[in-house]
Amino acid sequence: MRLGIIGLPNSGKTTLFNALTRQNLATAAASSGQFEVHTAVVNVPDPRVDRLSAMYNPRKTIYATITYADIGGLDKGISQGGLKGQFRQELAQADGFVHVVRAFQDDTVPHPYVTVDPARDVEILDAEFLLSDLVAVEKRLEKLHGDLRIRGKTVDKAVPIELELMEKLKAQLEADRPLRDLELTADELRLIRGYGFLSLKPVLIVLNLGDDPGDSAITLHYDHRQSAVVALRGKIEAELAQLDAADAAVFMEEYGITELSAARVIRLSYELLAIQSFFTVGEDEVRAWSIPVGATAPEAAGAIHSDLQKGFIRAEVMKYDDLIAAGSEAALRASGKLRLEGRDYVVKDGDIVHIRHSS
Repeated sequence: MRLGIIGLPNSGKTTLFNALTRQNLATAAASSGQFEVHTAVVNVPDPRVDRLSAMYNPRKTIYATITYADIGGLDKGISQGGLKGQFRQELAQADGFVHVVRAFQDDTVPHPYVTVDPARDVEILDAEFLLSDLVAVEKRLEKLHGDLRIRGKTVDKAVPIELELMEKLKAQLEADRPLRDLELTADELRLIRGYGFLSLKPVLIVLNLGDDPGDSAITLHYDHRQSAVVALRGKIEAELAQLDAADAAVFMEEYGITELSAARVIRLSYELLAIQSFFTVGEDEVRAWSIPVGATAPEAAGAIHSDLQKGFIRAEVMKYDDLIAAGSEAALRASGKLRLEGRDYVVKDGDIVHIRHSS
C-alpha cells in the first residue's frame, strides 16, 4: 500500500512525513512546481502482532508495512501542464492521498496565499486533480469517438461500453465532483483502473495544527465518499518521533497526546482504503498480512504466495480474540474453536490463518 503525502507549499507535508517515518528530512519549502519525492516504508503498529509474538516467541516478527511518499511541488496551476511525466506517474501510482492542510499561524513560514484558510487550500488541489482527470477523460473520449468513425459496423462491442462510462465520468467532473463520489461497479472500476484518475483515489485530510491550544477548535467539513478528516500537531509529533520511548512518554503526557500521529493516520488509512490484516503464526515467524476487506481465503493465501492460492485446499482459521482468551493454540484446539474453511470463506480482520495446500 502506497500513500502519497500531498499539500501546498509550507503546509507541513515533510513534517508529517518525518513524524510517520521517524526520518529527519529538512522542511525548508520547495519552490512551487518543483518536483521532488521522498519515500519510506514503515511498519504498521499493531498490538495484536506484539501479543502473538509474545505467545509464540518466533525467530522473526514481521509487521504489515505501508509506503509513504512525500510529494513536493504541488500548487495552483500545476494541472495546466497536464500533470505529465514524473508528477503524473508518482500521483497515479498512489493508492490514496494524505492531504496535509495548513491550520497554523507562523510568521516565519509564510503561507503561499498569505492567509490561513484550510477550506480554500483543500479546494485548490482538488480543483487541480479534477481538471487533470477531465483532460484525461476528454482525450479518451476523442479516441473512442474516432474508433467508432473508423470501424463503423465492425466496432468492438467494448467501445460503446467504455464510451458511456467516460461520458458519465466527464459529467461528474464538469459538475466539480470527484470521481470517488460516483457509484461505480466492480466492472467499471476494472475498466478505468489503468488511467490512474486522481480524484478517484481515497483522501485522508490532515489538518496540521500549531502549538496554540486554540488551534484545536479548527475544523473542516469535507463531504465526499472515501474521505476522512483528522487533526494533529505535526511539529510536535515530528519532534516526538525523534525521541526514545521513555522521553516520548513524558513529552506526550506534558502535551496531552494520547496517541501518536503515525498510529492514527495509519489506522484511518486502512479504513479509508478498505484494508485489513490477518496473521500467520508459528515458532519460525509471526507475521501480519494486508488484504482488501472482503477477500476470500484463497485470495489471502495468494497474499502469502501465489502457489498457495493455486493449490488451495482449506484454511485453518482461529479468531485472535478466541486465541488470546484460550491462552494457547493447544487450548483453543481443545475447545473446538479452530475451524476449517473453504474457498468461499471471507477472511475477517484479525483472523489467524494456516493454509492447507497441494503445492
